[in-house]
Amino acid sequence: MGWLLAILALLYVAFLAMLTLQQEKLIFRPHRGRVSPSDWGLADFRVVQAGTADGLALDCWYRPADGLTKPTIALFPGNAGHPGLRADKARALADAGYGVLIAGYRGYAGNEGEPSEKGLMADGRAALDFLVGQGVSGRKLVIWGESLGTGIAVPLAVERGLAALILEAPFTSLSDVAAQRYPFIPVRALLRHPFNSAAFMAEVHAPVLILHGRADRTIPVALGEALEALATTTVTAWRPAAGAHTDLMAHGAMAQVLAFLGGEAGKPSPVEMEQVRSGGRSLIVRP
Repeated sequence: MGWLLAILALLYVAFLAMLTLQQEKLIFRPHRGRVSPSDWGLADFRVVQAGTADGLALDCWYRPADGLTKPTIALFPGNAGHPGLRADKARALADAGYGVLIAGYRGYAGNEGEPSEKGLMADGRAALDFLVGQGVSGRKLVIWGESLGTGIAVPLAVERGLAALILEAPFTSLSDVAAQRYPFIPVRALLRHPFNSAAFMAEVHAPVLILHGRADRTIPVALGEALEALATTTVTAWRPAAGAHTDLMAHGAMAQVLAFLGGEAGKPSPVEMEQVRSGGRSLIVRP
C-alpha cells in the first residue's frame, strides 16, 4: 500500500510541475498569424500600431467615431484567438457611430513577444496611449473588457479617466477561477498571472455595465457577482439565464450596451477631465 501512495504522490508532484511550467499555454491561447480587418467585415477599420513601454509595436484595429461626436470604445479581448473574432461587436458599435479600437496583445495575431499579465497590462496602456494621441480620453473613452480582458480593463479604469466601463464575463481574480476549476491544486501559490480585479474594483469611479451569462461554465457567474459587490460606483448588470461564455451577442448583449452608452449611465462624471500624454502614459488631470 505504501508503494502505491508513493507512486500517487510522485504523479501528483509531476502534475503540479507540469502545470507550473505550462501555465502560460493554459492561460493564453493566441492565434499567431496576422489577420486583416477587411477579411472580417471591417474594411473601414485600419491597422494601427501602439508602442509599448518595453519597445514593442503592436497591431491594433481602429476606426474613429463618426464626426468625433461619440465616445470611442477600447475593446480588450479575452485570452483566445485574434481581433477578427470580435468583429461582430466592432461592426455594431461602428455602425452606431462609436469609435472602436480593438487592442492588440503581444504574441497574438502577428505581434512580437510572449503574453503575460505584466505584458498585457503594458499592451493595454499602449492602446490607450494611442487613443490619447487621437484626442480620445476622459469623457470620450469607454473601456470594454471581455473575459480575461476584464482583468486588464478594471485596473486601467482606475488608472485612466473614462466615461464608462463595460465588463463581459468578469471575475474577481484568475486565481479564484482556477481554484474553482482545480480545487485539488494549490493554484494560488503556483499562478504567476493572478489578474486580480478584486483589488481594484472599489476604486473604479466611472459607471459600470456587467454582462454575464448565467450558463457560463468558463467563468462562473458567481465570480462576476462577487466583483460587482465590491463596486462603489453605479453598476448596471445584465445576466441572461441561457447566456454562456461566448454567445452573449446572440442573446441581445449589444442592445444592452447601446442602451447603456446612450443613457445616463454612459455619461461621464463632471470631475473627469481630458488626459494628456506624459512619459509614455496618460495622466488624469483633475481640477
